[in-house]
Amino acid sequence: MHWEFSFAYPTIWVFLALVLVIAGLMWKGIHKVMAKSLDDRADNIRKELDEARNLRAEAQALLASFQRKQAEAEEQAKGIVKQARKDAETMAAAARQDLKERLERRAEQAEAKIKNAEAQAMSDVKARAVDLAAKAAEQILRSELASTDHSTLVKNGIAEMGKVMN
Repeated sequence: MHWEFSFAYPTIWVFLALVLVIAGLMWKGIHKVMAKSLDDRADNIRKELDEARNLRAEAQALLASFQRKQAEAEEQAKGIVKQARKDAETMAAAARQDLKERLERRAEQAEAKIKNAEAQAMSDVKARAVDLAAKAAEQILRSELASTDHSTLVKNGIAEMGKVMN
């Protein structure tokens, strides 16, 4: 493109107007306002970055705190589970011991009942044997003794009873 400098072209006038506007703005201090605005924006960005760093540090501290609390809670839970298992084992051992003692007591009671039943049966057998012996003796005495012997035998029995009773 060929460039000619002539006031006849409108491009030159637009260019000159732009230069004048920029020069006027510079004379009024627009560059200071723009620099201050940019500095203020940079300060705001710096503050936001500092605040973000602080928030990040707080978040990391909070995260570390929660992680410590979680670790403590896990340790506490492990302790609780360990204690519960220990308690369960203790209870199971006590229950086994109690059951064993009950079974031994029941066995002893059963043995005592068996001995009592045996003693009762022996006493019943002896009483029955005495009754049978007495009946047999009575039948023998009735059949072999005379009536005079009976009265003598009754008198002797009564006398013996008197001695035993006194």
